[in-house]
Amino acid sequence: MSQSHERKLAVLLHADIVGSTALVQKDESLAHARMQAAFRSFADAIAEHGGSTQEIRGDALVAEFARASDAVTAAISFQRHNSRINQSIADDLKPLLRIGIAMGEVIVADNTVTGEGIVLAQRLEQLAPPGGICIQGAARETVPKRLPFAFKSLGEQMLKGFEQPVRAYLLDTGEQVGEMPVAPAAPTKSPILELPAKPSIAILPFDNMSNDPEQEFFAEGISEDIITELSKFRSFFVIARNSSFSFKGQSLNARQIGSNLGVRYVVEGSVRRAGKRVRITAQLIDAVDDTHLWAERYDRDLEDIFAVQDEVTRAIVTAIEPQLATTEQQRARRKPTDNLDAWECYQRGLWHMFSYDRTDEAQHFFERAIALDPEFCRAYAGLAYTRAIRILLGAAADLETELRQGIDAAERAIGIDGGDPFAHFARGRIAIFSGEHERALAAFRRALELNPNYALAHFGLAHGLWHAGRPAEALPHHDEAIRLTPSDPIMWAFLASKAIALVMDGREQEGVAISREAQGYSDHHLFAYLAEVSGLGLLGRVDEAEIALMRLRGVQADISLEFLQRSLPMAESEAKRRFLRGLELAGLG
Repeated sequence: MSQSHERKLAVLLHADIVGSTALVQKDESLAHARMQAAFRSFADAIAEHGGSTQEIRGDALVAEFARASDAVTAAISFQRHNSRINQSIADDLKPLLRIGIAMGEVIVADNTVTGEGIVLAQRLEQLAPPGGICIQGAARETVPKRLPFAFKSLGEQMLKGFEQPVRAYLLDTGEQVGEMPVAPAAPTKSPILELPAKPSIAILPFDNMSNDPEQEFFAEGISEDIITELSKFRSFFVIARNSSFSFKGQSLNARQIGSNLGVRYVVEGSVRRAGKRVRITAQLIDAVDDTHLWAERYDRDLEDIFAVQDEVTRAIVTAIEPQLATTEQQRARRKPTDNLDAWECYQRGLWHMFSYDRTDEAQHFFERAIALDPEFCRAYAGLAYTRAIRILLGAAADLETELRQGIDAAERAIGIDGGDPFAHFARGRIAIFSGEHERALAAFRRALELNPNYALAHFGLAHGLWHAGRPAEALPHHDEAIRLTPSDPIMWAFLASKAIALVMDGREQEGVAISREAQGYSDHHLFAYLAEVSGLGLLGRVDEAEIALMRLRGVQADISLEFLQRSLPMAESEAKRRFLRGLELAGLG
């Protein structure tokens, strides 16, 4: 029977009871009872701090966390609790634990957790004294500097089974660290701020972990640039720099900061420079639920410090934006329909819209959002885009009416907020179907002027360019869209569009390969097959083309050239003729 395996990156904690054999030899039943009680207590602390206990075997415990700061907090909490318990025991059967914490890959198979990360945590645990905690340097760098943890460097350590040395630190659990980092109560005079309707986010000043005051400007520059770039997304409520930076050096957790600023999301990170290399970590936290949503580490050479700052800023922003969009849609989907406000109706509409087969539901939620807020720019834009998708799928009962309503909705969105990129993107999409190719390209370019990091606008511009008969110009924008949002829910559409552009440009082999890649996504639609069918036809691979066409007809039995020319209203060009000729050669009539 085959086993299902899952590989993932996590923060791992490994704990071991010191001298367990000697304890058992003194009094087996009492020793086992106390060791199990200690593990149960530890498992409770792990759960309280957002971790999960994966295994308790004999005299060892394995746990998993999303954040190193949570693992550290749980470990300190337990060690202090266990110390108090041991002080109350009159005999010498006192279980002491050593704890190791590391970041690494784990493999989950049939409820068993293995992998290099656990081995590393176990090796680090062996460096800790009884009752102590040892943490990997890479994990320690992700712990916000504002939290009151004290570390003692053990330098580079050669660990069994690892070729490269590992920097290790001991964590001080003594009184100098102070009590566990519990956020102080907010002053009674501070008002409780309501969360804005749209996603609200604060970017905290990144911690300078280099012990070099000159690096403060670099760490703060990263934070400032992220604030600037995220502010270009008009669907976000981004706290201004001065408010975010007021928390610099304060020992507050993400939940308290989110409450004080009235935001749902918090971004925090750190910068460490060593010689000509810099390591930057960043993480996105839901401050309301106190859950970790995303984290990444960036290692770069510092040949040009400002180029590195720009590169890493862009990487962080382009990771955060789709993560927030997906999280907001999931939140809206979980909420009962009767309790949705305008923003949540909009998010529910987006989810249906991007499924490409629930346009009636999408239209319903966008119209409901508009009824709740008649000046909601993005709801009008979503409605316009939905009408474009209905035309694309052949679901429009009256093409002219659908076009007119789509154009009206897009123009209304732009009239409400001409600075919103999504409004211009929606106008570009509906313009393609009215045959206004230059109007469409201008709308997509305007969206990119407003936000150069807007992946959907790059996709729209690429789509519009091959519709206009310019497939070679489309390809760089396809690649930019994919690079900006590599985990996009509609990646199949990005790839399907790129595959068509490749075939139109005479690059049939590449187009067939990308088309097949698009088909690998479970939510793909009929357009994922078109480049494969056309490319194989042009290549003269008749048998393969017939099989590909059979698969396409399995998705839409009545597919025809007439349908495609309505759904993909391309301008007359040699590129269009090549693409259609390939479909005909494959047997599509």
